[in-house]
Amino acid sequence: MTVLDPRSGVEVPGCAPRIRYSADGGAPRTPSRSAPVEAPVFHQPFARHRALGYGLVACGAALLPWLCLLASGLLPTKLSAVWVGLDLLEAGALIGTGLLTARRDPRGVLAAAATAPLLFTDAWFDVMTARHGGELALALGTAVTAELPLAVCCALLAVRGFRKRR
Repeated sequence: MTVLDPRSGVEVPGCAPRIRYSADGGAPRTPSRSAPVEAPVFHQPFARHRALGYGLVACGAALLPWLCLLASGLLPTKLSAVWVGLDLLEAGALIGTGLLTARRDPRGVLAAAATAPLLFTDAWFDVMTARHGGELALALGTAVTAELPLAVCCALLAVRGFRKRR
């Protein structure tokens, strides 16, 4: 059976026709040969996952200049080695989760489940170790605008992925 494009009337190669079900919920009825079949709906099922994945990769890559700044000692703190290690883990987790999500790899769910607690932990420690004033404002700002939304995104990605696999 051929599928015709409704606008041009030209046959669309490699497309299966839609199956129409009868109103009473019975067996599917196939269209008659004389009536043209509806053209299939073409959409990009992977576009949302691909965009989300590349967005996570971009966020992980954006952490790399911050890591260089922390590692060079321009921001002297007692905990700079801890922050470098934690931010390095976050960058790797975000990049890994993003690449797996963009490829729709099932392991992306596990990577997202591991990335979310890292981001929550970093936001918590940033706010708790910040001194009063500008440092606390910066810690709260980055937690609210970057770390917590990314953590929620990864947590939702993990929960929805686990729910689909049941």
